[in-house]
Amino acid sequence: MLTLVAFVVALGILIAIHEYGHYRVAVACGVKVLKFSVGFGKPIYTWRLKNRPTEFSIGMLPLGGYVKMLDEREGPVDPAERHLAFNNRPLGARAAIVAAGPAANLLLAIVLYAVVNWSGMQEPQAVLASPVAGSIAERAGLRGGERVQQAAFEGESMEEVRSFEDLRWRLTRAALGGRDVRLQVTDGGGESTSGGVAATRSVLLPLGQLNAADADAQLFRKIGILGPWTQAVIGEVMPGGAAEKSGLRTNDVVQRVGGRVIVDGQQLRETIRASKGAQSWQILRGGQALQVQVTPEMRQEGDQSIGRIGAYVGTPPALVTVRYGPLDGLWNGAVRTWEVSVLTLKMMGKMLIGEASLKNLSGPLTIADYAGKSASIGWSAYLLFLALISVSLGVLNLLPLPVLDGGHLMYYLWEAITGKSVSDAWMDRLQRGGVAILLGMMSVALFNDVTRLLG
Repeated sequence: MLTLVAFVVALGILIAIHEYGHYRVAVACGVKVLKFSVGFGKPIYTWRLKNRPTEFSIGMLPLGGYVKMLDEREGPVDPAERHLAFNNRPLGARAAIVAAGPAANLLLAIVLYAVVNWSGMQEPQAVLASPVAGSIAERAGLRGGERVQQAAFEGESMEEVRSFEDLRWRLTRAALGGRDVRLQVTDGGGESTSGGVAATRSVLLPLGQLNAADADAQLFRKIGILGPWTQAVIGEVMPGGAAEKSGLRTNDVVQRVGGRVIVDGQQLRETIRASKGAQSWQILRGGQALQVQVTPEMRQEGDQSIGRIGAYVGTPPALVTVRYGPLDGLWNGAVRTWEVSVLTLKMMGKMLIGEASLKNLSGPLTIADYAGKSASIGWSAYLLFLALISVSLGVLNLLPLPVLDGGHLMYYLWEAITGKSVSDAWMDRLQRGGVAILLGMMSVALFNDVTRLLG
């Protein structure tokens, strides 16, 4: 139920903001707006504002919205109101009205990111777990337990890394942009074991060599940085799982698996994943060392056989509150909106030329799933989800496809260059082509959604 409510609320907000952008600029440009609707189909609620000609409504299907303006191309117009018709406004005014919808979504994203920045958010500290064996991080000399203090694209100045999520975002941008990243890390989580100053060193991650076709968990597995540092402690044990059958209990501290010393939760998870049979575990329970035999259950994930024990592995990571001041928070919101927009366009471009997989396209089922998960975490996570989807909606609508706002802007660019509008015949052909492309994208996205849900 939470997933459905969170999804509907998200759609309602994003659609309303998008259409309000069109409406507000249309009114400012002297165009008469006949109807403002959030949702399609039969209206479930309508109202009018005093001294305004616009009818506002909420439709039964919250899958879009529209702003209907006075336009001679769509019906007869009273000669006394011809100057209020959209088609009779100057080219610049028409372009501004069309661009206002996507712009409103991008502005909303800035505000949402800023609100989260101002209020502060609990995020995992930027202390690294053990890297994946054979990964870029391991080859670069990372061993786990390092605190990342600063990071930068190679050749640029270092910037502070505030949290693990901050680091993950920088690595995502670098990997998808084909750029190397230099990290400044402090060994031992920033604490010295000898009472002196902890050692700080520079580590270069050559992410430019990655084939970042899939921006999913496999990308970070190649990088080798999957999560923040946690203790190698057994959490909740599932009934009937391999952990319970082996005699493991909640709060058991795992010290060794076979002859291998276990230093953190990530290393233990990787060891379990790679297991092929029974293992001898040395654990610490209530201060007493014990030996137990653990036989992970093997499960198929894609073309790989993965070990599972039916228990949560690792303690919750140490958290830090990330909060910005008024101006810094707003600026960071604008920067994040810009970075997400550029990254979205790059991914779309890579998919278009075949350098990125179409599996990265997500549809309504995935969006609904993330809406519910983010809402269950807390309002800050939900606002960040809204900001991300708002950026995606703004960027998508600016694509030069005939049925989208970007397509109409292309028509106006043609008109500005040639001095004449696109003919009705060409308009019809382009609209049909645009609809076909959108239907194709939606079909792929829905297929990806179903594939993800089915595992």
